Amino acid sequence: MGQAAELLGVQPAFLRSLDAAGVLTPGRSGGGHRRYSRNQLELVARMRALLDEGLTLDAAVRVTGLEDELGRARTRIAELEAEVGADDDGADEAAR
Repeated sequence: MGQAAELLGVQPAFLRSLDAAGVLTPGRSGGGHRRYSRNQLELVARMRALLDEGLTLDAAVRVTGLEDELGRARTRIAELEAEVGADDDGADEAAR
């Protein structure tokens, strides 16, 4: 946890508070040390930035959740647009 905190420029207590609040659930090593994934570290950085902007923890959790949901929706839209585009190309070919 110390390395993660140092990498992100936060105090270990901040990481513990996110864990206690249920925002993150880091894995554990055999010795019981917290192990953070790359995605979790990115979330911590986003949370820290939002908290620094004056948001409450609850608001920051909501914002990051909505950002993630929007990202998934945009990815799905792009997939569907690609499928429709591929179908249109096939229809154009058949019309010729």
